[in-house]
Amino acid sequence: MRIDIITVLPELLQSPFEASILKRAIEKGLVSVHTHNLREYAVNKYGQVDDYQFGGGAGMVLMIEPIDRCISNLKAERDYEEIIYMTPDGETFNQRIANELSLKGNIIILCGHYKGVDQRVRDHFITREISVGDFVLSGGELAAAIVCDAVIRLIPGVLGNETSALTDSFQDDMLAPPIYTRPAEYKGWKVPDILTSGNTPKIEEWREEQALKHTLRNRPDLLEE
Repeated sequence: MRIDIITVLPELLQSPFEASILKRAIEKGLVSVHTHNLREYAVNKYGQVDDYQFGGGAGMVLMIEPIDRCISNLKAERDYEEIIYMTPDGETFNQRIANELSLKGNIIILCGHYKGVDQRVRDHFITREISVGDFVLSGGELAAAIVCDAVIRLIPGVLGNETSALTDSFQDDMLAPPIYTRPAEYKGWKVPDILTSGNTPKIEEWREEQALKHTLRNRPDLLEE
């Protein structure tokens, strides 16, 4: 998989890909992530990529011309299956979308900034609009990093245990059950006996029951869906 991220603040996207699972995935060659500074495609020598909005109003808007130049340059080198725009009014990101994106070959992620982008960018270039929640960030960079993390960890070979991602919350429309590790007893707090019984069928049955209870208590809307 190749991910190209278009941004006016590429420095915000350095550290997420320089540590832990994402770094190992890149080093293994399972994914490549490239950031592109939109100012390199600016409309003038001063690096201008934004302007006032027509009709008046507060806030600057990212211009269509630099974005067109950047996307066209990337598309001249390879085909892309998705061109994603990170925006608060997009489709709310979830595990289903992460699963879908993990199967893609090449994607572009455009990070919004300021007041957003010229609507013509959304009309003519973007194939999917994604939000990470009903709130507004200073820009789309942190949201893009979240999407990348959720997607990359699903690529075969990224996690040490291939089945780990399949048992995460939301994969089966339920939250994950409680989990425990050693010691079996700490300060009088004991791990449920079933988990140390060695009875695998009973353990799985217990986990399913606990997952259902956890979901009913914390996210009943998942079961309604």
